Amino acid sequence: MDAKKLEVLRILEENARTDIETIAKMTDQSEEEVKAQIVSLENEKILLNYTAVIDWSKVSDQEGVTAMIDVKVTPQRGVGFDEVAERIYRFPEVRALYLMSGAYDLSVVIEGKTMAEIARFVSEKLSTLDPVISTTTHFQLKTYKHDGVVFEKGEGDQRIVFSP
Repeated sequence: MDAKKLEVLRILEENARTDIETIAKMTDQSEEEVKAQIVSLENEKILLNYTAVIDWSKVSDQEGVTAMIDVKVTPQRGVGFDEVAERIYRFPEVRALYLMSGAYDLSVVIEGKTMAEIARFVSEKLSTLDPVISTTTHFQLKTYKHDGVVFEKGEGDQRIVFSP
């Protein structure tokens, strides 16, 4: 991949709302070149989506529960972890799914309205899959940073620095 396409990707990753004209100026290209690169990146399934980072804790009656679930599975002959991963990511509650190294094989991020809803997902859907050996659920308590965006910067220590 050439340097110009990489530059376009980095700009869009930082702010997906950056317009074509601005990207063209930032990368010293024409708008047509940038448009063609973006279309090419989308067609190659490199540029997959344009998303917004939202602090749902500030939207009344919309804050839900997010959980990270560590899953130990038995890999399937010939397909490894891919088949069970596909079965898991098809559940609408699943926001992200990662193959991991370490004590657990898969890390599943799910969202629900309540802790009970997440508990039902784990006990009725996830744990009942034959390849699943065990799960460990971690509930998210607060978001400090997500996708490179800091949610609330603290005021920090406002005292004047004094040194003798």
